[in-house]
Amino acid sequence: MVKTPVPSSTTSQPPKKVSKVEGLKERSNALREPVATEILQDTTHFSEDGIQILKFHGSYQQDNRDNRVKGQEKDYQFMLRTRNPAGFIPPQLYLALDRMADEYGNGTLRVTTRQGFQIHGILKRHLKTAIATIIQNMGSTLGACGDINRNVMAPPAPYKNRPEYAYAQQYAESVAQLLTPQTGAYYEIWLDGEKAITAEENPEVVAARQRNGNGTLVHEGEEPLYGTHYMPRKFKCAVTVPGDNSVDLFSQDVSLVVITNDKGELQGFDVYAGGGLGRTHNKEETFARIADPIGYVDKDDVYDLVKAIVATQRDYGDRANRRHARMKYLIHDWGVDKFREAVEGYFGKPIEPFKPLPEFKYEDYLGWHDQGDGKKFLGISIENGRVKDDGSFKLKTALREIEQQFALPMYLTPNHNLVITEIEPEQQWDIQQILDRCGVKKETEIDPLVRYSMACPALPTCGLAIAESERVLPSILDRIRALLDRLGLEQEHFVTRMTGCPNGCARPYLAELGLVGQAPDAYQVWLGASPNQTRLAEPYLNSMKIDDLEATLEPLLVYFKQEQARHSEPESFGDFCNRVGLEALRQFATSYKQGAVSIKSSHRIGVRNEMYDRLKSASVSQGKPMTELVHAALEAYLDTLN
Repeated sequence: MVKTPVPSSTTSQPPKKVSKVEGLKERSNALREPVATEILQDTTHFSEDGIQILKFHGSYQQDNRDNRVKGQEKDYQFMLRTRNPAGFIPPQLYLALDRMADEYGNGTLRVTTRQGFQIHGILKRHLKTAIATIIQNMGSTLGACGDINRNVMAPPAPYKNRPEYAYAQQYAESVAQLLTPQTGAYYEIWLDGEKAITAEENPEVVAARQRNGNGTLVHEGEEPLYGTHYMPRKFKCAVTVPGDNSVDLFSQDVSLVVITNDKGELQGFDVYAGGGLGRTHNKEETFARIADPIGYVDKDDVYDLVKAIVATQRDYGDRANRRHARMKYLIHDWGVDKFREAVEGYFGKPIEPFKPLPEFKYEDYLGWHDQGDGKKFLGISIENGRVKDDGSFKLKTALREIEQQFALPMYLTPNHNLVITEIEPEQQWDIQQILDRCGVKKETEIDPLVRYSMACPALPTCGLAIAESERVLPSILDRIRALLDRLGLEQEHFVTRMTGCPNGCARPYLAELGLVGQAPDAYQVWLGASPNQTRLAEPYLNSMKIDDLEATLEPLLVYFKQEQARHSEPESFGDFCNRVGLEALRQFATSYKQGAVSIKSSHRIGVRNEMYDRLKSASVSQGKPMTELVHAALEAYLDTLN
């Protein structure tokens, strides 16, 4: 017999001890105030209370720290984030965002690690126009930020001959609909009450939203599922297919894995819960955590189970301490069995046992692929997600030309890249010509160290950033590549992720090498996660000055190289660090004498940047070390002189 838990008082009133934000949500009149009042005021910024409620509408107030001048008002600006379930972007929306980035933003678009777009640099006086434009062009920012369900992720591959991928994208959209706030505040404020014309909601989702279950709904106010106080903190969901970990499924509050039968027909979903990566420096009670398997749910019950999980976190999540408010802490404190029992109380029946799954692997879908219906799709690498024009590199121009000429839908990826879909075979050549002319590299021309890296925006606009991230990661990767080359590890690469603070937006705790901002120009070093993001990294150094990068990594890489020579089977850097353990790494580093290992030759010859880029590209495409290519080329040239 499954017992229905007694919901806590958070469904109707906040608990006696609550954080300040809980009171703001209660007084907001379902997310209206003080945003509705302050957006009409001729000011450059919102109040502190307004900032918190504005997040639910998809915007963060920021200031450009590069422009701070003592005694003068901050350079206030706003970041807008879109909500695009499964990362889907229709052509009309992309062109609107591209135009707005130039008219109201800083001239760039930023692909996020949750498959949305961000526009940075919008002034308050343009905020209403910008949000209205997004809504009117088949987009939304509602719930992209705030204590609410965030953008629901799914693999970006548009396979037409693999039905499980279509199910993942379909249910990402449906779960997003289910968990969308029902308040009228969004359209009242940004469209003056005129609700935009949108695609009709899935009738099954509408019916599921209205079913009470065993206490899942709140029978007051405008929010039947969230209630007056919404969620204790942000809530993140993903839907994926067996074996595909392009969505970093273990980092999510809830992940659904599509289960089909031998005919490719949807049967149900395996369910994971309790992932989350945000933490706070020097607060050991905060930590990164990967999701646990909860069980299996039939497709007909999936919406009710999602509601039951949301209701459990809504009613039992910590509303007093925001650092302890994510669902991962509830599961950690309770244990999986107690959590499952509470969810079953809302669900009304036992959750079925978890179905066996294959090993999960990371996919990025770069390059040209067949959709399975005669059409093509193309994955384009976007370094750190920044869509921009910079000298001879003109990605923003290329994408605009492609969308203006061909009007093709696209998907943003969980690793801040982009996939263009529905490409007719006869369009492939023209599209590739545009990309080549604009200096956009093919996936085979990109150093894998860059290809599998991510960074958060950090400075100068993120208010939480302690250190640089996006602006310095390219130079960091160049230094790592030079070190690998010097050590005779030219063909090695690993997943590197960098953030300017410990909140983990670029998911560094699931990287083989994670660099987490600790202080200006100093980073924590995390090591040992799986290259497929199925295992957490561990903290190796609490603080590393960025100038000490080579001195820190060299002994680790030398140890890695020595271990490779002893084993016939190849091993990734992350798996090596995990296998030998952090203590062994520290002991080796302590006894290591810098430069003690002989590295082929001590002679150095400089080359121009463009020659180095060509050399790296040739090294990757031919699968040979750069030193071997240089030696062969020089030997051939010198032979001609004899």
